[in-house]
Amino acid sequence: MSPALLGIVGYVAVQLLIVFIIGRRAERRSETDYLLAGRRLGPGLATFTVFATWFGAETCIGAAGRVYEGGLANSTSDPFGYTACLFLMGFVFAIPLWRRKLTTFADFYRQRYSPGVERLAALLLIPTSVMWAAAQVRALGQVVSTSSNFDVEIAIAIAAGAVVVYTVYGGMLANAVTDLMQGLMVMIGLVVLLVAVVIAAGGPDAAIAAIDPQRLRLFGGPETPALEILERWAIPIFGSVLAQELVAAILASHTAQTARNAALLGGGLYLVFGLIPVAIGLMGVSLLPQLTESEQLLPEMAQRYLTPALHILFAGAIVSAILSTVASALLAAAALTEHNVIARLAPNLHASTKVRVARGCVIVAGVIAYVLALHAEGVYALVEQASAFGSAGIVTVATIGLFSRFGHVRAAYTALLAGAGTWATAQYALDLPYPYLTSLVAALGGYTLIALLEGQPHSAPQPT
Repeated sequence: MSPALLGIVGYVAVQLLIVFIIGRRAERRSETDYLLAGRRLGPGLATFTVFATWFGAETCIGAAGRVYEGGLANSTSDPFGYTACLFLMGFVFAIPLWRRKLTTFADFYRQRYSPGVERLAALLLIPTSVMWAAAQVRALGQVVSTSSNFDVEIAIAIAAGAVVVYTVYGGMLANAVTDLMQGLMVMIGLVVLLVAVVIAAGGPDAAIAAIDPQRLRLFGGPETPALEILERWAIPIFGSVLAQELVAAILASHTAQTARNAALLGGGLYLVFGLIPVAIGLMGVSLLPQLTESEQLLPEMAQRYLTPALHILFAGAIVSAILSTVASALLAAAALTEHNVIARLAPNLHASTKVRVARGCVIVAGVIAYVLALHAEGVYALVEQASAFGSAGIVTVATIGLFSRFGHVRAAYTALLAGAGTWATAQYALDLPYPYLTSLVAALGGYTLIALLEGQPHSAPQPT
């Protein structure tokens, strides 16, 4: 076993010990304790939960590889689009969502519209979380593969098993506690690698001089269509601002002010440290010009330019980022499945039974994520699909429903179905150039038309 792989195994073992200890406490309590840490997260834990949940495989492995392939315009989402997403959550959605005392984001659709709309929203949100988890599993497999003699497929299987065990026992409280340590590990590891890469490039001046200015165009060249730019930015911002993973961190915060500040501070950390993989991707073109698998750029850089001890530190940092994100994604899928689907069909479940059901849902979601990770084109592609799938209707209905009385049940159904159906058709059947923008227009247009036909809603929304 290589030193790096031995370090990863030891790090994961420590994480498992922490989640086992905290998870046993959650099992003796309630669904809210397991899914939302009893709504007790203070400023520090809430901020690092937002940061560590969002700072995952696509930020490290995916973004560095995409920038290596095509410059900044090839990686709009990370860190720029998702930073804007976190700021949007903090400034607009965090306080209104927190005040509703939801358990999952799908609960909002029951409060504002109907139980049927709640179930449909949950069924659209669940695949998003599973696809996001699959991206993290694939990235963790890449790290394990680079640090050992395992094939990527075998490494992905090992990674999937580890993250399912990690998640199933921990719950939100364990995830929040480990997020603090994981967030610090990620920050230290990325800074160490950045320094080593800059030194290898000949110092800051030489590293900057070696970057092709054409690769620094964030919005592409002047020939890039405006709609293409809007499509690139709309997917991470509108597609992820109301993801269950992020909403869960908001709902788990102790106060509304804590929830808002966690999103804003987490977004700031995300931007600062998310620029490091981007910088390494830009410098990697001159340092590793013949790399065939771009998603292995960061692990290859670490293996080549770090000492064995620092390589172990970096591997632990990447594992930190991935474990935290995949745990949040699997927990999100499990929460929606258990709370908004199963518990609605069996409303008399005991509190401890709900926790066990949620843990079973984590296992099922993990198996599905493993299968998706094996057959995906890459980490970045999985994340983009996760952000785009069904989210046009989700964000349209939630935004209008949170801040107005316009529209009711039929309008919500129409927008959710129109958004998901239009995106799937445009993406896979018709191969249209701007599927996500098309789905946003369809969701908003469908909601507006049906809401006008419905007239005034029969009940007012909950106060925000």
